Amino acid sequence: MATRTTAEAWLAGRIPKDWFTGPVEVDRDRDELVIWGDLAAPDLPKDADDAERAVAARGAVKTFREDTREQRIEIARELEHLSGRKVSWGVRVGDEQVLFTHLAAPVMTRLRQPERKVLDTLVDAGVARSRADALAWCVKLVGEKSDTWLGELREAMEQVEKVRAKGPDA
Repeated sequence: MATRTTAEAWLAGRIPKDWFTGPVEVDRDRDELVIWGDLAAPDLPKDADDAERAVAARGAVKTFREDTREQRIEIARELEHLSGRKVSWGVRVGDEQVLFTHLAAPVMTRLRQPERKVLDTLVDAGVARSRADALAWCVKLVGEKSDTWLGELREAMEQVEKVRAKGPDA
């Protein structure tokens, strides 16, 4: 299951039609596939405020998570066998986005003192509980601030893969 559309195509045939309002999206890295689906927004009066919408969305997520647990586990196991990666689930309802239990992969790195001081400052200030949490916070912040650049880099890497696939050893 190497291509971008293979997992989505397989899931389109495997996921019950009434789960999501449209096709799923699959986020990938080397270790994990995260399946994202959009849930229908709960029916609320037109004059409902943002707080009511958020509470209703959380209720919809909880209901979906509990009602589909066994089937999601079965589908995830099948996809894990096909892809060789762990599979996790996430849903969106309006502005709410919830990621269910997902992989926390250890990442080995060597940091020099200036980088360790940054992490320790975040821990000492209570922003993070540990250096690992602080590093995750930093990575998330860079990802948010550099989203456009990272997107361009990913597109360029996809183009390189296409060119490699046409090469003499393909």
